[in-house]
This record gives sequence, structure tokens and C-alpha cells, in this order.
Amino acid sequence: MSDQVNRFLGDSLGRTLIKLVVVSLIVGFVMTVFGLTPWNIIYGFRDFILELWYRGFAALGRVGDYLLLGATIVIPLFVILRLFSYRR
Repeated sequence: MSDQVNRFLGDSLGRTLIKLVVVSLIVGFVMTVFGLTPWNIIYGFRDFILELWYRGFAALGRVGDYLLLGATIVIPLFVILRLFSYRR
């Protein structure tokens, strides 16, 4: 079983733990320099998704506005043209 764990981790358990601690320290230092926290990242991602969601529906709302605006001209013209062609 120890061989399977080493194969899964890519190295021995002790060496893998030391690597993870060193990388965690480096990443933590860099995040501190840039003023990032895990919560800032999570909230930023959530806000990004929500903003895309709202802007997407706003774009659909504008398409609906364009549709209604165009329909005010197109549908009466369609009805008039159909009435003129019906008489022939």
C-alpha cells in the first residue's frame, strides 16, 4: 500500500508534505503582497458570474426592445401588404 501512496503522490509522503508546505508559504507570501485573501477570490469569482448573468439578461432585454420597436413597423406593413395581395 505504501508503494501505491508513493505512486499517487509522486514521491514519498514526507517529501510531498515538505514540498506542499514550501509552495504554500510562497503562494501565501505572494497573495499577501497583492492583498488577496481566499474570500476575496471567492467573492470576486461570484461577483464575476453574477455580473455576467445580469449583463446577459440586460442584453436580452435590449434585444426584446429592438424586437418590439421593429414589430411596430413590420407587422402593420405585413398586414397591409397581405390585404392588398388578398384583393388580387
